[in-house]
Amino acid sequence: MSKHLKRLAAPRTVRLHRKERVWTTKPSPGPHTIEKSIALLTIVRDYLHLCDLGKEAKRIISSGEIIVDGAARKDHHYPCGFMDVLSIPKIEKNYRILYDRKGKLTLVPIEKQDASWKLCRVENKTIVREKKIQLNLHDGRNMLVEKNEYNTGDVLKLSFADNKILDVYPFSKGTVAMIIGGSHIGQTAGIEDVEIIVSSKPNLAKMKAETEFSTIKNHVFPIGKNTPAVPLPEVKML
Repeated sequence: MSKHLKRLAAPRTVRLHRKERVWTTKPSPGPHTIEKSIALLTIVRDYLHLCDLGKEAKRIISSGEIIVDGAARKDHHYPCGFMDVLSIPKIEKNYRILYDRKGKLTLVPIEKQDASWKLCRVENKTIVREKKIQLNLHDGRNMLVEKNEYNTGDVLKLSFADNKILDVYPFSKGTVAMIIGGSHIGQTAGIEDVEIIVSSKPNLAKMKAETEFSTIKNHVFPIGKNTPAVPLPEVKML
């Protein structure tokens, strides 16, 4: 597997000037796939413009100045993806990574009190020793719970300090969700219903915003019960 990545071949979810330079930083294997992540060096240099050169970004990262999900990350290849929280204590800035309406991963400024938690979707559940339930979350986390009270598709609000569940946004009618794939990516809508497809095709979720539409269930990420629990990206008029 190549350790290099050309800008022209970079995922379309990353906002880059494709023809400005030849190469870009390739995210390393981690909690997010290459197609849905941004290398930490790219965020520091090309998104936040904290420096002009890659070696300067490496120096900032290796000194532990960038906090991702409550932990200092010193690998400039570290992959940052959807719902990850970045904090830079020295300049008192905090950001959450979300999709905009063009399907690009973007940094949304957040308040300091909102930088202590993140939203994680339950992707799968397994039974482990002592009949405990292990939840497999969308960012690679696994956590054990005593009771089987969470379903796949539900989103948990997790605290970084103690890894406790602060709130739950169930995948059910009336819940507000963000679309993270397909032609409606980045749009916020309410869940109306789920259509079960008795075949190898994925189930469909019926959504309602200004208009009604359907999308694959896996593209729906609940973000609030009645209103979004996270600040949304601003809509920029070009």
